[in-house]
Amino acid sequence: MADTATVEQENNGTVTESQERTFTQAELDEIVKSRVAKERAKFSDFETLQKKAQKFDEMEEASKSELQKATERAEALQKQIDSMTHDNDVRLVREKVSKETGVPMNLLSAETEEDCMAQAQGILEYKNSANVSNYPSVKDGGEVQNLAQKKTTAEQFADWFASNLTE
Repeated sequence: MADTATVEQENNGTVTESQERTFTQAELDEIVKSRVAKERAKFSDFETLQKKAQKFDEMEEASKSELQKATERAEALQKQIDSMTHDNDVRLVREKVSKETGVPMNLLSAETEEDCMAQAQGILEYKNSANVSNYPSVKDGGEVQNLAQKKTTAEQFADWFASNLTE
């Protein structure tokens, strides 16, 4: 401390000595109590505010989840409506092309009118081509043979093979 006084004397030209005051334990306790009381007074309603904030958060979350549920339901219904509208539009296009061309509606798989028309034209071209009328004829008329004899498949195949091999 003597060094500090010497430095101050050299800088200012005057020496100031500070005296420190000493407190008793009781005075110190009183000072601490008063400061703690002031701080507690600042936050005396903290628990009440905390409970209110918690209730607000819960209510906000509940309303948010209800809103979210309603939004999800609305989106699902909108998707369903869009899908049904699309399916109906495709059905109407296929029906129109079927009436115009005579091609059965269930043979058309395209979704636009242009594509359905092209598909129908392709089916009509195939139908009218010579390839369709040149199916090979079936010798026996297509009836199932050997029903009364109850032969196994292997026996029926052997009989068929033998009859076709000799011809």
